[in-house]
Amino acid sequence: MIRFFCLLIFCCLASGSYASEADSLWLRMPAPKTAAEVITRKMTPTIQVAVAELKHGWRGVPVVLKVDKSKVERGLGGDGYWIRTATDGKSITISSIGDAGLLYGVFQLLRMQQTGASMNRLDIKESPSYKIRILNHWDNLDRTIERGYAGRSLWNWDELPATLSPRYEAYARANASIGVNGTVLNNVNASPEVLSAAYLQKVQALANVFRPYALKVYLSINFSSPAELGGLSTSDPLDKNVRKWWIDKVNEIYKLIPDFGGFLVKANSEGLPGPQDFGRTHADGANMLAEALKPHKGIVMWRAFVYNPGDQDRAKQAYQEFMPLDGQFHDNVIVQVKNGPIDFQPREPFSPLFGAMKKTPVMPEFQITQEYLGFSNHLVYLAPMWKECLESDTYQKGKGSTVARVTDGSVYPHALTAMAGVANIGDEDNWCGHTFAQSNWYAFGRLAWNHELSSEQIADEWLKQTFPDAASSASFLSATEKMMMESREAAVNYMMPLGLHHIFAFGHHYGPEPWCEVPGARADWLPGYYHKADKVGVGFDRSKTGSNAVAQYQSPLCDLYDDVQTCPENLILWFHHVPWDFKMKNGRTLWEELCYTYDKGLQQTRSFQKTWDAFEGLVDSNRFKEVQRRLKIQTRDAMWWKDGCLLYFQQYSQMPIPHELERPVHDLDSLKRFKLHISNHENAPR
Repeated sequence: MIRFFCLLIFCCLASGSYASEADSLWLRMPAPKTAAEVITRKMTPTIQVAVAELKHGWRGVPVVLKVDKSKVERGLGGDGYWIRTATDGKSITISSIGDAGLLYGVFQLLRMQQTGASMNRLDIKESPSYKIRILNHWDNLDRTIERGYAGRSLWNWDELPATLSPRYEAYARANASIGVNGTVLNNVNASPEVLSAAYLQKVQALANVFRPYALKVYLSINFSSPAELGGLSTSDPLDKNVRKWWIDKVNEIYKLIPDFGGFLVKANSEGLPGPQDFGRTHADGANMLAEALKPHKGIVMWRAFVYNPGDQDRAKQAYQEFMPLDGQFHDNVIVQVKNGPIDFQPREPFSPLFGAMKKTPVMPEFQITQEYLGFSNHLVYLAPMWKECLESDTYQKGKGSTVARVTDGSVYPHALTAMAGVANIGDEDNWCGHTFAQSNWYAFGRLAWNHELSSEQIADEWLKQTFPDAASSASFLSATEKMMMESREAAVNYMMPLGLHHIFAFGHHYGPEPWCEVPGARADWLPGYYHKADKVGVGFDRSKTGSNAVAQYQSPLCDLYDDVQTCPENLILWFHHVPWDFKMKNGRTLWEELCYTYDKGLQQTRSFQKTWDAFEGLVDSNRFKEVQRRLKIQTRDAMWWKDGCLLYFQQYSQMPIPHELERPVHDLDSLKRFKLHISNHENAPR
């Protein structure tokens, strides 16, 4: 065996990924007094990273890294691992059939050490819930980021491939630590130029940095690339010249990047080109790309985010377009479905496509970046939101057919499983704009690895690793975890409670604008389309006597949602147009419940300020002040939301705000006149 006490590896890492404390994110491990002893028979770039990580942070007995193709390890797959303590307790062995599994096992061991987990007689076998655990970057080639709130893109395309930022390796390391094994580098609203020879050289440079961390590169593609980039007269997926163009392009990519993952496609959505432009189906387009990628083991992730202007309920359109195609996609195609049927709203029911598509692999798409949740100004921990979706029962194959189980291969034995998260990462010093927004990147990776983890467990892990000194205080840990766990519900309360949705300001989606009217704009881009407030009541009628969107859900859900008396109250305005004087389960009228809920959200944000301020001195000054400043913004924004929405809806309800609640400090006319410029989103009405 080879024993590594490798000073060279340690020094290289010290000058790279660990050069900046901010780049450590949740990997703030104190260096051991002496380098750990690591024993391995094999050395590859990925195992070399695993060895270096142990030497950087492990403070225990010698660790043996073992590539083992025995029956037990084969059952765990290439990403799975087995961690066990030797009988004499004098060493720990991490084994896997793949190098990636060893790396993930090392990070699990270090996580357990850092979070204070019991290290006695370890016997841990883990394999991921999803085979592909992937970030979707909505980064443009000019380094702007669509719906990004943490600066510019990490990828400095102008300097690539010659100049490699140390942040590229830090990014790969952070992803490996939470089990993320794929990254789509560019926006789903893709430029054809990303497939040009010049840009593929740049993509190759990033892929080379990421490879030792078991992180594969994928690209979003523009469906009209054969015409726009290749000079063909058409991009029809059934045209033989178009098909040949894609085969040649894919071969070109794999010559540069042998482990390239595949393509993400947004087509025939929001004006983007797609196969329907040529009278073809989504399956025709996806299968053409799949055939080009198949010899290289590449995949196609075809997004189901489609909607078109018209009289149909927008919430129904993805189901209507994709259900007739179930079973028509090739086996290396997976349909990527947003968690809800509209668009990453603070609360939505799960998309009815989950479980309904039985013959086609379907993957959840979650939004880590907070497009509809206060950008990087608001502390909103998203694990509870994602767990709500994953644990929702579709009933498609009886009770227990949760979204998690119908997408992870448990209910439908598809070989291809995946989960995607729209990244919240930029080039700001703290990566995500808000220190607590880092927890959402972390939570996505941990849930994609193991969707059975609880939101509380993930929050506890993140806090202990991100604030290792402060987390030694039990009061800090319990109070901040409580704040995180309450934060998503608080955001729903002060933004859009009881199933209200999409009443944001037009365009940038920051702040309330339920009154918004834009001449010439599509109806389904305006808040009134969704809230439908009038003198009778408020809410979108999706019952059987309305748009009948409830019919897309399997029984008993369709009946549960259809009846206003049994519909969950946190979704009642999603599925029903409810009278203002409707009696809620607690005896209040709908109007009173709206008032109380908006007020509760505001009071919750004030409690977050008090919670955080109590720990001044426990957290380093820079991070403490940054979070403190943003909590002030969040509280002022919560008041803006409460006042704007209640004053607007009061015009229709003609009912008083209960006297015991805090009075509005704004007037509606001034709020209507206020126009927020996105560059000044900290300067909302105060």
